[in-house]
Amino acid sequence: MAIRKIVHIDEEKCNGCGLCVPACAEGAIQIIDGKARLVSDKYCDGLGACLGECPRGAITIIEREAEEFDEEAVKEHLARSKSEPSVHTHHHGFSCPGSRVIDLKHESETGENAKAPTKAFSDGEVFLSIRSQLSNWPVQLMLVPVEAPYFEGTDLLVTADCVPFAYPNYHLELLKGKSVVIGCPKLDDGNYYVKKLAEIFKRNDIKSVTVAHMEVPCCYGLVKIVEEALNLSGKDIPLNVVEIGIKGDRKN
Repeated sequence: MAIRKIVHIDEEKCNGCGLCVPACAEGAIQIIDGKARLVSDKYCDGLGACLGECPRGAITIIEREAEEFDEEAVKEHLARSKSEPSVHTHHHGFSCPGSRVIDLKHESETGENAKAPTKAFSDGEVFLSIRSQLSNWPVQLMLVPVEAPYFEGTDLLVTADCVPFAYPNYHLELLKGKSVVIGCPKLDDGNYYVKKLAEIFKRNDIKSVTVAHMEVPCCYGLVKIVEEALNLSGKDIPLNVVEIGIKGDRKN
């Protein structure tokens, strides 16, 4: 290693906007856990094409001991990025500040939202008042990390996208007391979901898995995805399957 110019990212200033990611032709910067990070010294040429893209001035050029820039390694890295989506970050290598990992259960118990008022709804005939049972953020399977505090010791709910819209008792009957990830087996990449869920199962102490899917045939694919992921993980985790009808009724 030698002393050379290389980018430095100030994580205190970075807000995870991601504008620097496409500006780096070598793919040396990615958004990980809501912050821009240099994934490898050898991918950074030190020329600073990304500098002017940061609206917060979080990126500078410094001189420090680092691996030499490796053009061949960059080509391999870019080829991998295009052909094999990572299960550790969003499949495009980019995530916005809104995907920052938040343990909502912990924050609701200890943070400024501990005494948040209950939301109320009335249509003139029905009055409903419940608290949200969502305990983690993000929830989209493409965005969640493979390791997070809210996955440890949890009962995990894997929900098809349409279920919360169809099932009126979703929060109290299915979501309460669980961490959740959502996805669509018809529109999204099923192979990616298998790999991502397998990593989540491997890396966390998950007590049980519940799959909530719609009664339509294509949605049953989510059950198969979870079953494959469990087999791939090598973990013996209890699996429960819930089917919801398109009229909002629970089939089992």
